[in-house]
Amino acid sequence: MKKFVIAALATVAATSAMAQNNVGSCGWGSKVFQGQRGVAPQVLAATTNGTSGNQTFGITFGTSGCTQDGVVSSSWKTAMYIDGNRVALARDAAAGQGESLDTLATVMGIKDADRAVFASTVKSNFGTVFADEHIAANLKSVLTATAALSQYAAAI
Repeated sequence: MKKFVIAALATVAATSAMAQNNVGSCGWGSKVFQGQRGVAPQVLAATTNGTSGNQTFGITFGTSGCTQDGVVSSSWKTAMYIDGNRVALARDAAAGQGESLDTLATVMGIKDADRAVFASTVKSNFGTVFADEHIAANLKSVLTATAALSQYAAAI
């Protein structure tokens, strides 16, 4: 029974840590362990937020780095899509159009009004975005440097 309880707690902590890393990123735990990598800081940040209830308070009142805009963001979907579709995405990015580029825009939450600018920006920066295996990081840099698309960089 003791092993079961420990396994259950570890699972909950790991799940909370993943959620903390990908969704929200606010609360005291996020601030105390900000910038640290690895399982231990993630679990400790999630535990800090979970046991004190400060993340819920922060979301409710807009404190501790939390916002009330109702947007839950997750960059892991974008990274997963890019990693799983590198070849098709490179082909479409070079052309400035195509299904995989449209799907990437959808996954990133790019508004219809910004899709043409996104496609042309990726095409004109193809050499930078696909310079190495760090496509997501490269794309994030390009979007950050593009005023019309900088708000979408957080989706990566």
